[in-house]
Formats: sequence, C-alpha cells, structure tokens
Amino acid sequence: MTLYMDNLSQESVSFNRIRIWLNDQCGMHYPESKQELLLQRLKRVCETCHFKNLTELADCLDKNYLHNDLDIRSIVITAASINHTYFYREPQVLDYFQTTILPTLNANSVRIWSAAASTGDEAYTIAMIIAEAKGIAWAKQNLAILGTDIDRKVIASAEIGVYSKSALEHTNSEIIKRYFELVDEPNQLYRINKNIHDLCIFRYLNLKTKPYPFTQLFDVVFCRNVLYYFDNVHQERVIESIYDVTKVGGWMITSVTVSLRHLNTRWVNVMSGVYRKI
Repeated sequence: MTLYMDNLSQESVSFNRIRIWLNDQCGMHYPESKQELLLQRLKRVCETCHFKNLTELADCLDKNYLHNDLDIRSIVITAASINHTYFYREPQVLDYFQTTILPTLNANSVRIWSAAASTGDEAYTIAMIIAEAKGIAWAKQNLAILGTDIDRKVIASAEIGVYSKSALEHTNSEIIKRYFELVDEPNQLYRINKNIHDLCIFRYLNLKTKPYPFTQLFDVVFCRNVLYYFDNVHQERVIESIYDVTKVGGWMITSVTVSLRHLNTRWVNVMSGVYRKI
C-alpha cells in the first residue's frame, strides 16, 4: 500500500473513502497490512461493474444508487468479506462443543446462532454434530439453528445447501455418506440432506446493527472468523451485544486465533476460543 498511502492522488482519497464506508456500514476494519488485499478486490469490482476508477465507485456508495441495475453496496460488502469456510473447521473447539458444552444444554430446547454463517458450512456442521450425538429425531424435535450473514449472496447459497468437494475435505467419509447426496458427479457437487437442511434457517444480519432483532435468547453463539474484520471498538460492541442475547449459563465460541483479553467484556474465558455467560 506504499503507493496509495504516500501518493495523495484522487484514487488514494477514494480508496480511503471506501475503507471508511465499510467501517461505518459494517464495522469492517482493514489494517495497513491487509489494505493491498482490499485494494485488489475493489479493483476487481471496478472491472466487473464497469467503473472507470475507485472515485466512481466511492461516489456510487456515498449516493447509494444502482449502477447498471446492480446493487453496488452489496457487491462491495461481498468483495470485502473473505467468505472462505468449510465443514468441520477448527475441530478442537467443535470437539469441546460436543463433549463439554452440548451435555450442559436443556434437553428439550436448544437454540444456536451461527453469527457469521457465510455459505452455511458452520451451521450445518453444528447440526450434524448434534444429530450424531443426540439422534436426528431428537434434533428435529428440539433443535433450532439460525445462521446470519451480512452478505446476501452467501445466505442464498446456504439456503440451497450445495457444496463442492473441497468444502468437505475435512469431513469424515461416513458423515458425507450419511448426510450428503452427490448431485453433480462431473463437478463433484454435494447437497446436504433434508433432515439436516431443515434444522437450519438463514437470514441477513449486519452484526453492527443494534439491538439484535431476537425475541428468544440463545444457548450457544458461534462467532468465528469474523471478529478480525472489526477494530477493537466494534469487536467489543459485537461480543457485548451477543452477550445480551445469550442465556445465563450460555456459551460463545470464537476462532481459536482470536483473543478477547484486550476488550472490556462480561464474558468469562473458559479456554481458547470458548467463553461463557456466568
């Protein structure tokens, strides 16, 4: 980013306008070390949507109008989000969820929120873990999983529930046989089966927007692979807002690489990536 940070050109100013817009709208924070990545993604948006430069793109975002009938705000948010996920990601916290957290939950009603659901891999993984532990009949009767994301495109993909073989490379072959159907052999595409699919619903939600629109509290909230998008102020606001919609005795699971020690939070740290409302 040396060129853009040192050169006070119009493009540099426009790039910073877009960074500020992302922070204001979504709480997304790109430190200097990742600004080159963001720049390349914004350039691809310009090419795809036929903007001459970043200035035109920034003007479109500020004025909130369609460009060639395209919702540019959603396109930029999608470009700025990594959305790289797969099934059974970070197995150490998933194992802890299955062996330690799941037995503490109410046997008659379990509500779980995947707060950055992306294409649904995490929500469906949770559903399969619980189905394996409690049985699919119990899950259909007592389990509700909500997946939310700021990217409407990935929410639509999650609702469809079709995945490439690469998304399943960390998934046990027996689990694949039990819960997936090969629907496109040449392209190696798999669809999640109806029993698991129907345990999860997906909705649009901007984590920066408060208060969260929930009428019932959650037993467990998965907030993985999203907090590093936010600066410290927005990280604190998000996890405290999650605290407010979690039951007493409930849990929040983050990425094992994300520490909340520097934040002023009511959560109690149980282990790396695991927090509890006590």
